[in-house]
Amino acid sequence: MNRHAIKRLEHWKDAKGRKPMIIRGARQVGKTWLMKEFGRTRFAKTAYVNFENNDRAKAIFEMDFDIARMILALSAETGVDIQAEDTLLIFDEIQEAPKALTSLKYFYENAPQYCIVAAGSLLGVAIHHGTSFPVGKVDFMDLYPLSYTEFLEALGEERFAKLLAAGDTEMMRVFKSKFIERLKEYYFVGGMPEAVLTFVEKKNYQSVREIQKNLLNYYQQDFSKHAQTNLIPRLNLVWNSIPGQLAKENRKYIYGQGRGGARAKDFELAIQWLLDCGLIHKVHRVSKPQLPLKAYMELDTFKMFLLDVGLLAAMGDLSEKVILEGSRIFTEFKGALTEQYVLQQLVSELGVTAYYYSTPNSRGEIDFLLQADTSVIPLEVKAEENLKARSLRAFCEKYNPRFAVRSSMSDFREQDWMTNIPLYDLLYLANYLSEGQKRA
Repeated sequence: MNRHAIKRLEHWKDAKGRKPMIIRGARQVGKTWLMKEFGRTRFAKTAYVNFENNDRAKAIFEMDFDIARMILALSAETGVDIQAEDTLLIFDEIQEAPKALTSLKYFYENAPQYCIVAAGSLLGVAIHHGTSFPVGKVDFMDLYPLSYTEFLEALGEERFAKLLAAGDTEMMRVFKSKFIERLKEYYFVGGMPEAVLTFVEKKNYQSVREIQKNLLNYYQQDFSKHAQTNLIPRLNLVWNSIPGQLAKENRKYIYGQGRGGARAKDFELAIQWLLDCGLIHKVHRVSKPQLPLKAYMELDTFKMFLLDVGLLAAMGDLSEKVILEGSRIFTEFKGALTEQYVLQQLVSELGVTAYYYSTPNSRGEIDFLLQADTSVIPLEVKAEENLKARSLRAFCEKYNPRFAVRSSMSDFREQDWMTNIPLYDLLYLANYLSEGQKRA
């Protein structure tokens, strides 16, 4: 399958002042595949080292940080003649070898000609436990589940992905039913690579759901394996409460819903642990929709989402029929699933930090606020072809934003005060986010 992150790695490879690259992301989002594919297609040779349960590889970095000695030892370990001009060095699960992580500083300072990519699923957790980190000596890239566009490409629908990239709103209207059909499939399958590959090969929803359930169990096993013992019950409570929190009309995270009488301080460490692992996203409320949004962020008021829309559907045990065909009893959670999807695309495709806004009485909520170069963009999300936008209109009347956007299943349309963007065409938001200019 094609991952757009390959292009980002290509730009990094050719950049002046290149530093070792660390790829961050949850387990099973495809970090190892991405690194190996990058090596296979862009280099003559790849030297791959996985530090998980490999004491011999860890020992290479225990003596000193002499570059020539480390390269010779890595060549012996991998069986690859490592040359700076044609070899990609891959350090996988680098959090298991703190000295290897530290060595990246010395590679950057003393041997920047070597191309090194590293990854670690629990890297954020390891850093918080005191691992020495090469601050300022590495580049970062975050990897997420496949986006909707990548999902289309994986299904062999490259022509539709190109329509989205081109912003051809007229042709999108012609193929609207196809885009919506694929979008509903994406709601169920999500973007976890193994789930997508299974769907592509088998076109069987039950097989996909089995993969998703295994992934969810795998993550909870990580809690028991890597978290402090006293943190495990809280991790499980927070993790299992997410679908219920999102099912509320007001999706603000309420600590007491996970356990009666719970206080914020009881669960802050658990939430941070899940964030460090890349398993959740937090969307904070802002007190004022003004630049910069981060200055008005309320640390204790937020919505919490999973890393993947398909995993959210699996946690809610939603059948494919409910998602694909629709149901009245599905109405409330449909909004949660749609917001989860939108947030994923904002993060993975557009690379933005999303916030939300609501009045003190929680009425008139704006689902997402986005910071453009010179303005704040309100984004209201509707699960179906809902053209009502009372909250958005009230917001616009009060704050008069330069751009206002509603995203729904309806076609693209521009009004004097607001633009409706189809849910499957969130890439169009780039026109508002970059330089504050709409596409001509």
